Amino acid sequence: MFTGIVEELGEVVAVEDRGEAARLRLRGPRVTADVGHGDSIAVNGVCLTVVETSDGVFTADVMAETLHRSSLGALQAGSPVNLERPMVLGGRLDGHLVQGHVDGKGTITARSDADSGTEITVGLPDGLGRYLVEKGSVTVDGISLTVVEAGEAHFTVSLIPTTLALTTLGTKQPGDPVNLEVDVLAKYVERLMGAAPTSREAAQNREAAQDREAAQRPEAPHQEAPHQGEREGAR
Repeated sequence: MFTGIVEELGEVVAVEDRGEAARLRLRGPRVTADVGHGDSIAVNGVCLTVVETSDGVFTADVMAETLHRSSLGALQAGSPVNLERPMVLGGRLDGHLVQGHVDGKGTITARSDADSGTEITVGLPDGLGRYLVEKGSVTVDGISLTVVEAGEAHFTVSLIPTTLALTTLGTKQPGDPVNLEVDVLAKYVERLMGAAPTSREAAQNREAAQDREAAQRPEAPHQEAPHQGEREGAR
């Protein structure tokens, strides 16, 4: 689990094509200072497992699903990348809860630069717009950002100069792809609300269950009343 607060602007050292997969070598002296084999590092918002580290460089494997769903497949030697180590329980949560599981690729459709900062508009893939709300959180290339405007097919965010200087968004231009992760809490709420029956449906389910139980219950054997003589003899 991550926070979306980028720790380091790293660099791709090499990309090894492995057919449907790839192996990345990335430079990040700060994030590799206390990690080893099996640890996690978010790369442009994608949670990757460290295979090995050496002199501030770490290696990670990227499978076909990740290459398809994210923009990591477009990386090449020299590409800048946003890097973040997992959050520590008990530490500050400066951004928001980020899993490092990319939901899809967006595309920057507009960029407006000013002295006070920059506003960018990102086009959304189908199905993600319903998870975004004004003043809610969204992760763009691993960066926790606040949604300024939320539409069905796009959203906008504002970037302060620090974010522009310390992350890949400083050089991103219209047409460039970005990795998107929506707030996982929104997805859980949708799932729970969709699965929860209404009061009427719940009552109908209970009645149906009672009917099934009654149908499966064996009937008590029929007993005839004893004759008058039998009753007298039993006295």
